Amino acid sequence: MKAREIVDGVAAVIFDLDGVLVDTAVFHYRAWKRLAKQFDFDFTEVENEQLKGVSRVDSLNLILKWADKDVPAAEREQLASLKNTWYLELVENMKEGDVLPGTIDLLTYLKATDKKIALGSASKNAVRILEKTGIRHYFDAILDGNAVKNSKPDPEVFLKAATAVGVAPSGCVVLEDAQAGIDAARAANMQVIAVDKSYTLANYDVRVDDLSEILISDY
Repeated sequence: MKAREIVDGVAAVIFDLDGVLVDTAVFHYRAWKRLAKQFDFDFTEVENEQLKGVSRVDSLNLILKWADKDVPAAEREQLASLKNTWYLELVENMKEGDVLPGTIDLLTYLKATDKKIALGSASKNAVRILEKTGIRHYFDAILDGNAVKNSKPDPEVFLKAATAVGVAPSGCVVLEDAQAGIDAARAANMQVIAVDKSYTLANYDVRVDDLSEILISDY
């Protein structure tokens, strides 16, 4: 089955944020790398790939584990907040239209065909990013890190997104660029389109390089 056939055949489309709609993953990487330097830990892109779809607190815990650092809980909260401050400084430089290829065309198409559109992201800054890039108005529901207790691969965020738009999980498709997100969508009994230019993901229905491929009729 083609990506467009899946999209046309469902009632709701649920998007991950980083790496699917916008390229803020590099902002996370820069902020985490800056924080890791405080522990004399050389945080690389290899470790960063393992943080895709993972909550801020869980990401910090992984970095501390890799750096072999034991930090009190109170200090961990401060560190997570510091990382977020650095990340938001980069986000504030974003402007309307700073989205990945195919984003506006696909969102416009989904609106025109009366699809419900939801966001299911671990980011706690999702609303601000959607506002900065000028695409918030497309979304019928926004479920982010502030709305859930469990991070991906737990299906909570996607199940809540489906409920928010009034569509059964089987009537939803998730667009994801992280394995944790794909696993979460599968656990929620949803179809999955992987945004996976590097061919590193598994267990999806269809793979695309980016969102621009979905509306190509002969794709």
